[in-house]
Amino acid sequence: MASITLDHIGKSYTPGVDVIRDLTFEIRDGEFMVFVGPSGCGKSTVLRMIAGLESITSGTLKIGDRVVNDVHPKDRDIAMVFQSYALYPHMTVYDNIAFGLQIRKIPEAEIRKRVQEAAETLGLNAFLDRKPKALSGGQRQRVALGRAIVRNPSVFLFDEPLSNLDAELRVHMRAELSKLQRRLKTTTVYVTHDQVEAMTMGHRIAVLRPCGKDPGVSNLTQIGTPMEIYDTPANLFTAGFMGTPKMNLLKARLSDDGRDVLCHGVRMPVSEAFRAAALQHRGRDVVLGIRPEHIGAAHEIDWQSDCGITGTIEILEPLGHEVIVHFQVHGETVSGRLRSHTALPAPGDPITLKVKTEAMHLFDPVTEQRLS
Repeated sequence: MASITLDHIGKSYTPGVDVIRDLTFEIRDGEFMVFVGPSGCGKSTVLRMIAGLESITSGTLKIGDRVVNDVHPKDRDIAMVFQSYALYPHMTVYDNIAFGLQIRKIPEAEIRKRVQEAAETLGLNAFLDRKPKALSGGQRQRVALGRAIVRNPSVFLFDEPLSNLDAELRVHMRAELSKLQRRLKTTTVYVTHDQVEAMTMGHRIAVLRPCGKDPGVSNLTQIGTPMEIYDTPANLFTAGFMGTPKMNLLKARLSDDGRDVLCHGVRMPVSEAFRAAALQHRGRDVVLGIRPEHIGAAHEIDWQSDCGITGTIEILEPLGHEVIVHFQVHGETVSGRLRSHTALPAPGDPITLKVKTEAMHLFDPVTEQRLS
């Protein structure tokens, strides 16, 4: 096992046009780290730089105590699982799993032992003589995992490995991958655009975004545990990206005494977590963040609230256990949650929902950072 250290890592394909800018953080020994972000944010590029499949323009990359900027991929002691599985169609499952060991001249008895152990772990014993075309998507993915496991690498790298699977199988494979990593305790870096995968699998999450043209902006917006990222987003990008539905981000203003937030005619007391910051920013514009689960019908909520937001319903999204309601408030769309399925309002109807003000978040509209 090994840690991975990124020290001011940068990547440019064209001079002056950065794809990755100033990434600095450490992935701990034995940690399951998830890179999450929208398409084009560079998360797969970072993974490929760790693997040695992309050159590094600037900065230093270490695996363990060794600088690997110029080390060939095969000498980095890593194993990578791709989105496309990358199996050899003419080979059996056994040969696909064993191939990497065979080209490294591992003794045949040791190869057989490792392949059998991996097949046992992944439930592939009954499929070792089959070709990939005779397997389901989930079985093919497990073969790709088996090929990585038998290497006994210091680092596992996963590039959106579950995106080609159907929804039910993705849920199953998420659990299987998490259990496997806990058992092997191998340092793991996992790339996904799926927030559910990030929240449920990672020990920590690194939220990435396109770095843009501003030379002072890095791709990394926040790094932390899943609940740190969700409960205390450091900036507007993280707040708006993490969460389904996403956090409501509304134009607001702090009162002149800094005790209240004024939003579309509603006065809300500033929550305990932001009182000191609100006093420093009193009388100024802010962005008010409220997650949809903290906006609900008065007769359904399990918190006390004197603050309600009134608007006109745009869309209702029944999800079985709840209904997501999107409604217009002075030109801004607000999302809330209803638990009851009886006597639902209809699009175009007025609605007033209560707000859990102690769960509010406040951000600076200029710097886009969380007030603290």
